[in-house]
Amino acid sequence: MARYTGPKTKIARKFGEAIFGEDKSFEKRNYPPGQHGNNRRRGKKSEYAIQLAEKQKAKYTYGILERQFRNMFKKATAAQGITGEVLLQLCESRLDNVVYRMGIAPSRSAARQLVSHRHITVNGEKVNIPSYQLKAGDVVGVREKSKSLEAIENSLANASHVYEWITWNAETKEGTFVSVPQRLQIPENINEQFIVELYSK
Repeated sequence: MARYTGPKTKIARKFGEAIFGEDKSFEKRNYPPGQHGNNRRRGKKSEYAIQLAEKQKAKYTYGILERQFRNMFKKATAAQGITGEVLLQLCESRLDNVVYRMGIAPSRSAARQLVSHRHITVNGEKVNIPSYQLKAGDVVGVREKSKSLEAIENSLANASHVYEWITWNAETKEGTFVSVPQRLQIPENINEQFIVELYSK
């Protein structure tokens, strides 16, 4: 499996922000990783280095590998609208991301696992593809047999975020992907323009 499974705090420290959600270890040491930490003199980053770091941050945040991310960029380029915004909208429309946004899972990696293990349904049908692209109006729910899973109940109990493009029914454990979010509604701190510039070279 090529997916990153190493220490997440190290990656968060590399980008200077907790991209994987709340992280107590990051709060204690929110300076770059490495032997010299804060004391290392870092020269001015090149334009390419800044663009590459932004792309890596987006990939780690959404848990997408390079080939898949590049394909999404091609799709975004072919679509109408601002390429960078469309790219982030495609990331947000992924099933694993929406499961995470709905609070069914505490992180995107946990959401990916729930989808892969067939705990999630879309419009009443089991879907086990984390990258499945949702359309406006799709209903995402927890499979009947999985509704009593402790991991899901704990995550829903601790979920506090409310997103305008998603509705959630706690009784039926179902939510609706109302619409594709606008850029202003996406809370991730990603400069998508840098990613577009990097891929356009």
